[in-house]
Amino acid sequence: MTSAPHPETWLKPVPGGLYCVPGDFFIDPTRRADRAIITHGHSDHARADNGAVLATAETLAIMRHRLGERAGGSLQALGYGETIRLGGVSVRLVPAGHVLGSAQVVMDWQGSRAVVSGDYKRRHDPTCAPFEPVQCDVFVTEATFGLPVFRHPPDTEEIDKLLHTLRLFPERCALVGVYSLGKAQRVLALIRAAGHDAPIYLHGAIINICAIYEGFGQRFGDIRPMLNVPKDDLKGHIILAPPGVTADVWARRLPDPVVAMASGWMRVKQRAKQRGVELPLVISDHADWDELMRTFDDVAAPEIWVTHGTEDALIRQATLSGRRARALRLVGLGEEEAE
Repeated sequence: MTSAPHPETWLKPVPGGLYCVPGDFFIDPTRRADRAIITHGHSDHARADNGAVLATAETLAIMRHRLGERAGGSLQALGYGETIRLGGVSVRLVPAGHVLGSAQVVMDWQGSRAVVSGDYKRRHDPTCAPFEPVQCDVFVTEATFGLPVFRHPPDTEEIDKLLHTLRLFPERCALVGVYSLGKAQRVLALIRAAGHDAPIYLHGAIINICAIYEGFGQRFGDIRPMLNVPKDDLKGHIILAPPGVTADVWARRLPDPVVAMASGWMRVKQRAKQRGVELPLVISDHADWDELMRTFDDVAAPEIWVTHGTEDALIRQATLSGRRARALRLVGLGEEEAE
């Protein structure tokens, strides 16, 4: 009786990314690949010009919007929980809880199982399906916030700070820096859940992504494009824009904005100061330290691989808890500012 092959014999980090040998496909390749499985639509994971692309329907819609004809030579949608066989490898996608359509890749081959998480979070988010833990032999994780100092506060507390500021300064507006895919829609949902039903104004890049979310059944209330809106009409309102424009000429049209930013990195005061952020909001679409630890327990994997992020402390903690752990150091992941 032969034992199952260890995933390290068939799932390998190579210069182009993480490669499944028997299935002959890459997961989130960092350079062009003939066959690619894409975990989600952020640009550090979903790159242009791959050949055959497999992803959820939501991720493919995002890729078509962002990449046009360069989204892939052929695009195949796979729903959560559906199984496909690629070169003898059984592949299915399960929710990662990161953004709309985000998925973990579950691979079974000859009795062994590896799960590649992509990016993920464990917090409740009404704009995407929640993370689903799958027990496995090897769990491949991110480590964006892989330090014990990163323990995100409750989202509701951060939104309360935003709404309190709006009430405190009715002659100003609140300009919130949010990434256009995922963070913007989550912040919108949190604001609405807090009972704020006034119009919210959006930068054009965010409006376009919200339209994709709405196509998959999401609703955000009264959202309006920031086009030719009189300055005085913006007083007392929330405006969402990509982080890069909060200190740009674009923001000069606004009535004395309170500059906020929603990111896990707002836990680091120096980062907020460098960005000129008056109101840091610690809201992240990535797992914090405690959630990473909880996930390792939930998937019950004896071995952890770390793709990118702050891996040293995470690997040490995994080792202390009796697991094997290694850093893959995949170059090119974690480059998009979606935290």
